[in-house]
Formats: sequence, structure tokens, C-alpha cells
Amino acid sequence: MDLSTASTVLRLLADPTRVRLLALLDREELTVAELAAVLHLAQPRVSTHLAKLKEAELVRDRRAGVSAYYRANAEADPTLVALVATLRDTLSDALLREDFERLPAVLAQRASTEGWADTVAGDMERHYSPGRTWETLARSLLQLLETGDVLDIASGDGVTAELLAPHARSILCIDSSERVVEAARQRVSTFRNVEVRQGDMHRLDLGERRFDLVLMMHALTYAEHPAEVFNQVASVLKPGGRVLAVTLGQHDHRAVVEPFDHRNLGFSCDSLTAMARGAGLDVVSCDRLSRERRAPHFEVISLLARKA
Repeated sequence: MDLSTASTVLRLLADPTRVRLLALLDREELTVAELAAVLHLAQPRVSTHLAKLKEAELVRDRRAGVSAYYRANAEADPTLVALVATLRDTLSDALLREDFERLPAVLAQRASTEGWADTVAGDMERHYSPGRTWETLARSLLQLLETGDVLDIASGDGVTAELLAPHARSILCIDSSERVVEAARQRVSTFRNVEVRQGDMHRLDLGERRFDLVLMMHALTYAEHPAEVFNQVASVLKPGGRVLAVTLGQHDHRAVVEPFDHRNLGFSCDSLTAMARGAGLDVVSCDRLSRERRAPHFEVISLLARKA
């Protein structure tokens, strides 16, 4: 962000009403009328402020029928987003608290007049409704799976194993942290088909045990030598067995991931494909799964490969 842009943004944020608007739009997607109701301001005044914020790329809008819904622009310049986030996170003000207290009533009014589904059409995954959660969706779809014998590498505290246990013949969880392993054992203690061990993904010592499916759910970001991990995986797969690797896409945000102990800066589909093929696996697919709305916009990629 250059000096001219920074000066423009700072002038915009010098107005308390625009800060109140940004605080609300960071929480919820709202129309001009809804913002006016929350802020107790005239709609033309709200529209004027929104136009300036949109011009500065601090907010964005989408059309839904005759209405326009505004929200904070999480895909703006990362430095700009960070500046606004710093301001928002350091504010403590009675006026902002009153705005947030009035917000639920305005949203309830929207639902009663338009119908919830109509108001979030085209953006439904970002909005809460009772019982409609990603966990519910995952648990529902998992009922369609038969996974056989599963190895979960860098399994964390066992949340994936907990989801898969009712649909697998057996699951072996491997993680390098003794504390995390103990937490996983407690989580999956009710499942007789789940075992949790401490171990190193670079040196799997599993004897003659072989698996139908190997999961590496964000395991590779913790791998010092990811190509060797693929070699280890190939050695423990049954013929026809599959490996599913989900990981961050390649990025250059070292400072952001260092607190999470990441050992590398993600991967490209080309690099994942090369490592899987180097281990003798046939790559079925490698695709981008998602891109985060907020800066720095991390991408997640997924590779599916099979042992011949």
C-alpha cells in the first residue's frame, strides 16, 4: 500500500460513522436500510458513506433481487485489511457495543419479511442457521463411505478418526506429539476400532500392517522431507489403496505460519504430483479446494493418488 492510498484510507477512517459501518459489515452482510436501522441514521447518509468505502475497496456488495448486500472486503490488499483489522481489534466503545446489540433485531426482521434462504442465496455457506453446520454436513456425507483399514498421519487430537470410526474397519492414528496423542486417545476411547500411537511420519514402523486408505490432512506442512513421507505412505498401502493429502497451497507468508510450527510454505499441485509419482503412486487428481476470504488468502489443495 503506497502513501497516497494510506492517506486516503486514514482520512476515511477518521469519520466515526464509517468505522461503525466497517465494524458491522465485518460481522454481517447488510443492506443500506438495515445499516440505517442499526445506526439510527438516514439511508442517504449511509449510502454516501458506503460509496466512499466501496471506492476505497474497504467494502464490497452483491445483488440479490432488488436488494444490495454489503460486507467488509476481506479480499482487498492484505496491508489494507490488516490496517482495518488493527483498528477494529483495538477499539472498545459504548457506541459500537450498542450497534452490535441492535443488530440481531434487524436480522430477525429481515428473516420474518423475506425468508432466510432468499436473503443468503448465492452466499449461503457463510451464514449460520440452526442445525446447518459444516460438521453436520460432514457427518451426513460420511455415512456414504466405506473406508476399510485407515492410517491417519499427523492425526492431531483425533477429530478425523472420530468422524470416520463408524465407517471404517480399523483406524490407526499417528502423531509425533505425546500430549496430542494422549488427547486423541481420550477423544476416541469409545471406539474399539481406533488405535492411537506416537510416531514419525518420515519413519513409519508398522511391521506388516497395510492400509486401504492413508490420510494426510495438513500433515505435509509439518514434514521436513515430504518426498520421504510419500515413500513411507506408498510402502504401507495395499494394492489399490489410496492416499488423500490435503495441505496449504504454496505461499510466501512465513511470519503468519511460524506460530503454528509449519516446516514449509505449502505446495503446488505440480510438486505434490511429482512426489506422489516419485513414490510409485498413480495420481488420480490434484485440485484447489478453497481460498480463504481473509488476507493472506491461504489456498488449500488436495491430492488423491492410488497404489497400482
